[in-house]
Amino acid sequence: MPLLPPYQQALAGLSRRELLRLAWHLGAAAVLTPAFTTRTWAQPIFTAYPFPLGVASGDPQPDGVVLWTRLAPKPLEGGGMPSARVDVSWEVASDPQFESIEQTGTERAYPELAHSVHAEVTGLRPGRDYWYRFRVGREASPVGHTRTAPAENAAVDRLRFAICGCSHWEFGYFTAYRRMAEEDLDFILHTGDYIYEGRANGGQDPERVRQHLGQNLYSLDEYRTRHAQYKTDRDLRAVHAWTPFVMSFDDHEVTDNYAGMFDPAGTPPEVFLLRRAAAYQAYYEHMPLRLSALPHGSDMRMYRQLKFGRLIDLSVLDTRQYRSDQACGDNEKAQCAEVFDDKRTMLGDAQEAWLFRNLANARSRWTLIGQQVYSFAKDAGRVNPNGRFGMDSWNGYVPARSRLYSQIVETQAPNPIVISGDIHEHYAADLKQDFTNPASPTIAVEFTNTSITAGGDGQDVGGVWRQIKDDNPHIKFHSQRRGYISCTAAPATLRAEFKTFERVTVPDLPTRTTAAFVVEAGKPGLQTA
Repeated sequence: MPLLPPYQQALAGLSRRELLRLAWHLGAAAVLTPAFTTRTWAQPIFTAYPFPLGVASGDPQPDGVVLWTRLAPKPLEGGGMPSARVDVSWEVASDPQFESIEQTGTERAYPELAHSVHAEVTGLRPGRDYWYRFRVGREASPVGHTRTAPAENAAVDRLRFAICGCSHWEFGYFTAYRRMAEEDLDFILHTGDYIYEGRANGGQDPERVRQHLGQNLYSLDEYRTRHAQYKTDRDLRAVHAWTPFVMSFDDHEVTDNYAGMFDPAGTPPEVFLLRRAAAYQAYYEHMPLRLSALPHGSDMRMYRQLKFGRLIDLSVLDTRQYRSDQACGDNEKAQCAEVFDDKRTMLGDAQEAWLFRNLANARSRWTLIGQQVYSFAKDAGRVNPNGRFGMDSWNGYVPARSRLYSQIVETQAPNPIVISGDIHEHYAADLKQDFTNPASPTIAVEFTNTSITAGGDGQDVGGVWRQIKDDNPHIKFHSQRRGYISCTAAPATLRAEFKTFERVTVPDLPTRTTAAFVVEAGKPGLQTA
């Protein structure tokens, strides 16, 4: 191993107390970085397989994708890696046997980022299938498969994608992920709650078929271990290895129902932001995200735009990081005056302006807005002033929703579809500028995906659905079973199939299509398929 520079040799001989004293006098945080983190482990030999968390790809572009892995021979014990940099090579081929290598490269895995690797591959051909793998030392990763986006101005006959979210480890098995892998999709949009931050249940709840490791998450190491535990799931690894993901986060990647700088426990913002920073870093370390998403302290740029030929224009939003605190004390409440305050925001000024520009410039056949919390109104009494609304959804941010809906109308963005998650229930709804008036024009549709497992097996809605439907005629479908949404976009139509499972507490069950809807280009509104 090469010799350290003289100043690092001197630092390496100091005790921790001496390092702290020196840092205090110099005001230099860099002094506190252990000297050995500047070393590179040139010829790594592992005592256990270094790729147990698998591989993944994401954010497909016409000329490439981002490829992900993490070196973690002991994933549930801090990773099991030395505090040294490691060079990891990768190769991309146009065939699964790797006989036609298209691109190669080397990335450096840093201990500061848990030895995660994010390789932004370019120079590939649009709309093509590729296979990839990583190598380090004598070890090779599992082989992954991915697909680039169509060329920006290409006429595309068909794209298939899925919508999913809310995968709680304890409440069931991740069979939905495997079923999505079997559908051979072009991409998967994840609407958030990839992990859940709660402590291990301790076997107290018989409906929880698996147990989290550890307590409530606060530190970087704790968030890292939770992400690693989730990626030990074979079905989650399988879908990541086959299909590129477009990732977005919601609240449970940090803590339930947080809003901007505020958590429901009333933690001082300057303290909560330390927790948010740890959560965001661990999230980045475990997702196929580009360098543009690398967190800077407690800030992480997640909103972005992806285009798939002339067929799909997708704006991915962040409805957590910049929003105002929930109104009326959060949870389900009758709408108080705070709900209608024009100054309150869901997206923040910068992201809102960015989205409105996207809508104004949208030229693809379908304008998709991928985000986390549902925007349609669901009032059990329709025009009842005492009806209860979810304050964590767009129902608690009425002026912000009105601004969004107005922009959809004014910009005439082609065939807008809002995609949502969070509430562990399937919904298909027509979006109205005035939800209290059934005759109000339909301006868009919204597909809300249920959970992968959160909430357990779920149940048939029965009379509950009849009441919702009678009081909310714009809502066309509702299910409390678990699953995902499988979509097929074509120039003339976009079809959405709501996939569900009879149970998620039993592994490997088949899906069933509970409902299917079609949106015709140029005709806002849902039609039963």
